[in-house]
Amino acid sequence: MAVEVLLDAGVVTRCRRRVHLDHDPTMRGAELAPPDPAAEQRIADAQAHRARIAEWLRAEAQGGWVAVPPELPAAERAELTRAALADGVALVWGATFPADRDGGRRGGINLLVRTTGGYAPVLVVRHRITDPGSGARTTVLPDVDPDRAETDAKRKVRSHPRDQLRLAHVRRLLEAAGYAEPDRAVGGVVGLDADVVVWHDLTAPTWPGGRSALDEYDERFADRLAVARAAASRAEALAEPSRILECKRCPWWPVCEADLVRARDVSLVVRGEDAVELRRAGVSTVDKLAALDPADESPIQWTGTTFEDGVALARAWLADLTVVRRVEKVHVPRADVEVDIDMESFGDSGAYLWGCLLSGADIGVEPGYRAFVTWEPLPTDDEARSFARFWAWLSDVRARAEAAGLTFRAYCYNALAENRWLYASVERFAGAEGVPTRGEMRRFVDSDEWVDLFRSVSDQFLCSRGKGLKVVAPVAGFTWRDPEAGGEASMRWYRDAVGMDGGPPDLGQRERLLRYNEDDVRATRALRVWMSEEAAHAVPFMGEL
Repeated sequence: MAVEVLLDAGVVTRCRRRVHLDHDPTMRGAELAPPDPAAEQRIADAQAHRARIAEWLRAEAQGGWVAVPPELPAAERAELTRAALADGVALVWGATFPADRDGGRRGGINLLVRTTGGYAPVLVVRHRITDPGSGARTTVLPDVDPDRAETDAKRKVRSHPRDQLRLAHVRRLLEAAGYAEPDRAVGGVVGLDADVVVWHDLTAPTWPGGRSALDEYDERFADRLAVARAAASRAEALAEPSRILECKRCPWWPVCEADLVRARDVSLVVRGEDAVELRRAGVSTVDKLAALDPADESPIQWTGTTFEDGVALARAWLADLTVVRRVEKVHVPRADVEVDIDMESFGDSGAYLWGCLLSGADIGVEPGYRAFVTWEPLPTDDEARSFARFWAWLSDVRARAEAAGLTFRAYCYNALAENRWLYASVERFAGAEGVPTRGEMRRFVDSDEWVDLFRSVSDQFLCSRGKGLKVVAPVAGFTWRDPEAGGEASMRWYRDAVGMDGGPPDLGQRERLLRYNEDDVRATRALRVWMSEEAAHAVPFMGEL
């Protein structure tokens, strides 16, 4: 007798191996990774965001509103949803569908909107869904009627494939329940800014190869359903473990890591499609990859790295080396006056802290660490004040160095994060006192004065265990004072520091965040100094492995 499997929308963007483990009865009771506090916090934040949107829409609703209580059992929620749809209720919040047993689907949606031909789904998310531009089809909230959607001259769609795939899942559930619009398949998304609904045509050829979101969804869902059914029936597994980016936050990682290490799997050093192709070529282990000669013809076409680097990473892993040199001589740009910078943000809400460490020649400014911070809960206009103070201080240091005839450079580790909020801040607070123009910011970011140390590390070292600052800086002898130091943990500390959850602000957590930020900039400086000295050349050269 076949085991029934019902999957939710999340499986189509989930690792195939995770889908297998989720449905493998032999894995019940396995030791999983502890819950990620930051992920749990993001879920809580998203729920609060949806609750605010629900209350707003309920207050503005015309023509009927039903909210399905989320605390009820799934069967009761499905029955309440079915009754509301049968009654033609205009807006149904928290809808849960009856199980689509033939299709192997289950799930629900934040909002269903009655249309002339059925119902359209609306997803409420806590990320930004548009960028400046034009072309998005939108309605301005609280208008959630797709029939009134118009092409927006100020917004273009920000790519979030997961949102469209979730809407496609609901479309199939609506079809199974008999309430899908027959002549079109549209779905809406309300984002973090909660100003518009972006409407997606799920049949439009907007995906690679001229495929639609429904095409992509159907193919992925069929694959995941086959994987889950095989696991549930204890048939031969259709998905084997392979290390990918998702592994870092997956509860099953301890299980997969043990399997990969036991097999010495090649994905421990080479990820993604490169690992898949290597296995197909018979290079399934780190040992086999390390034994290849980079001077020979590569067994695969590489996408994420090169043949030479892949072999060197395998050899470094076997030698238990965190980093190896890619170059004979390590170089990092230096200056007479140097500032290390690290920014702390809270999701998409803003950047609340800019930490700076001044070192080098005397220019009449006290050296050492200083923080430019706002402790008002984000988002807040006080962020403009702290950002302006940071920019004024940095500009003063640059000007003093130039006046003294000295060179200046500022450093960060992975400029993608800092650059995002440098530009976002000048755009959000344009015209505020002390906030530079976009042109001023671009001239700084594009200059030789702004150095991304992450790029210097990537260009000159191979890192067998990742290139994050927390991994690489210890090679230079640096340690963080807080044993929990990390971006994910800092999100939790920030909530306490500003009293975001209703309690009084925790001054101890504020000090903890400042200490963490100071250690980050000191780690950047320690790594840079190490790279400038002979100590970095004690690291084995990849050609010698």
